[in-house]
Amino acid sequence: MVNVHFTDFFGVNPEVLEQYGAFNVSLINDLPLFVDPFLLFNSDKSEYQDLHSAIIQYLRFLRDKSMAGGIREGLLHSWFTFPEVKQNWLGFSLIGNSGSGLGIKFARALHLNLNSIFANFGDEKITKSSHLEKLCLIEEGVGKDNISDFTTNLIKHYLLEFTQRFALNYLSRSQRRRVTVSKVHFNYQTETWVSEQFVLPYLYDDFVLLTPKDILTKDDTWINKNDLLRDFDDFVTSIPNDQLRSQLNNYLISILPDKPTRKERLEAIARVIRENPFLIEYFILLKEERGEQAVALSDLKVEETEDLFISQVAHFIDTLSQESKFYELTGDTVEETRKRILYLKDVIENKGGYRLFYLKGEPVRRETDLHILFRLTWFGTPSDVSAEVNDGRGPADFKISRGAWDKTIVEFKLATNRKLKQNLANQAEIYQRASNADAALKVIIYFSEAELEKLSAILEELLLTGHPNVVLIDARDDNKLRPQLPDNLDIYYYMKVVFHGRL
Repeated sequence: MVNVHFTDFFGVNPEVLEQYGAFNVSLINDLPLFVDPFLLFNSDKSEYQDLHSAIIQYLRFLRDKSMAGGIREGLLHSWFTFPEVKQNWLGFSLIGNSGSGLGIKFARALHLNLNSIFANFGDEKITKSSHLEKLCLIEEGVGKDNISDFTTNLIKHYLLEFTQRFALNYLSRSQRRRVTVSKVHFNYQTETWVSEQFVLPYLYDDFVLLTPKDILTKDDTWINKNDLLRDFDDFVTSIPNDQLRSQLNNYLISILPDKPTRKERLEAIARVIRENPFLIEYFILLKEERGEQAVALSDLKVEETEDLFISQVAHFIDTLSQESKFYELTGDTVEETRKRILYLKDVIENKGGYRLFYLKGEPVRRETDLHILFRLTWFGTPSDVSAEVNDGRGPADFKISRGAWDKTIVEFKLATNRKLKQNLANQAEIYQRASNADAALKVIIYFSEAELEKLSAILEELLLTGHPNVVLIDARDDNKLRPQLPDNLDIYYYMKVVFHGRL
């Protein structure tokens, strides 16, 4: 059996971890979940509310330091930069669990904004509380990963204590180790970060952190830039000043072209907000008032991730493991890569693996899901498997290599990709030349007959039909064999199973 998740490696019953309230992370690669600070603010749990207050307290400290004058480079690094907390195995890394963390670019952006547009941070008059997510509403290049990294660092002491309790209660002495962790508490007297020791699960020469499920979400934070633009009409309506509401609406109309496109309207709204940043407070107030929706949505997204990357991936790996010596495939990287892609194709098309791409009966069209699945087929390989490798011409999805002279590039595409034809014609070969690779393999996944017809026409035009380096994966669910159902099957149970897309 191939170990993938925390419970596999540490021999823990998944139900025990579920009852404890922790997410069962993959210890092969990060899963696309992250901590949303709004879930701390909106929680009924006093310890979560205290964590949110502690985040605001630290940001007020940074605000005061920013407004007091220039901060020396050394203190900017000490107070504003943080490494990614890679030990929680959550985030956006497709290979392993190493991310970039919060570097000097983020530090300078936060310092500048706390000294100007967020000078009232911690003293807002309109919203119920302050929110770190404000930064990603204004600053370009600051996204959910930055917000989550910052939040995770500032609540790291809680995650360490949460994990230590589990380790002491459920793991053997050989599975845990006492480790010293840096930047655990901030001492406001000395204005320095303090290290502490904890007894934690230990694997791969590092500790592992567990995270409570009820502070996690997926795709985006509840307070986010897309909603800021999309919900403009809703939060402007909530402004109590009639004259101001009318002026804002008239200004928006005046800068819009006749018959504006959706893109033009969003650009005009962004301009109005940049010129009237107080509007952000009304948007955040609207989000606070809809807090219960944030909880319901995050619950749904965590459940989706569990279904997709735990339950169904476990079944997928089980199927692969039954193949004779699958994880011991050899040959050069071109041969090995092609064999693993074809195994992946066979499992998806003929052994029920297509279900991995369906939730509640609908296809989930995300290239990243296929990336993670592909990465799992390389467990135990002698080859080096690197994701998003940039050799000067942009990032390739994967580079498989054994030394400097044996390299293969792999690119994954959805059949619905609008630039599919252009990418097929140029992209992988560009990466191949830049990496001095032996071959470039292209894998395209489709979910309907119509997608296949469009894809086939493109391949025929590019003279790629039947090319050995172009692999098509059929993830349709309307042409797969369904299991026979017993006559006495409970109809309620049957509908429940069908609703969750598991048949």
